Amino acid sequence: MRKTLPFLLAALAFAPFAHAADESAVIRSVLSAQQDAWNRGDIDNFVTAYKDAPDTTFIGAKIRQGYARILESYKKNYAGKEQMGKLTYSDIDVRLLPCPDGQSHYAAVTGRFHLDRSAHGTAAKDDGVFSLLWEKTSGGWKIVLDHSS
Repeated sequence: MRKTLPFLLAALAFAPFAHAADESAVIRSVLSAQQDAWNRGDIDNFVTAYKDAPDTTFIGAKIRQGYARILESYKKNYAGKEQMGKLTYSDIDVRLLPCPDGQSHYAAVTGRFHLDRSAHGTAAKDDGVFSLLWEKTSGGWKIVLDHSS
């Protein structure tokens, strides 16, 4: 038992870091799936990364609240594959925000986006930065606040 005790203590000491790495990987996976949906021209699946709630907020040139309004805005501003182009995320930083219970129910994510496309609609910006607030819901990690500029 004495020989296994140091290993057990070391494993327990690193457990929070392993949990954080797992949660960070899940969020990165959702972003990857979102990017893939965009690149297929599938706005409906792209938007599923957002929490389907009336207080989910997108801040860009305007402030939009509600999942339905965010979806409607994406469809209006990116009307077709040519206007959507190819999306690339980069410089992604995921910071889990610990709660009093020791778990992370929220995360702050920052990064950059780039659109490589042949046409522009009402959304003319091809490059920018974003900050996202994510909430861990019963349906997985979801964006509740998106500030993209």
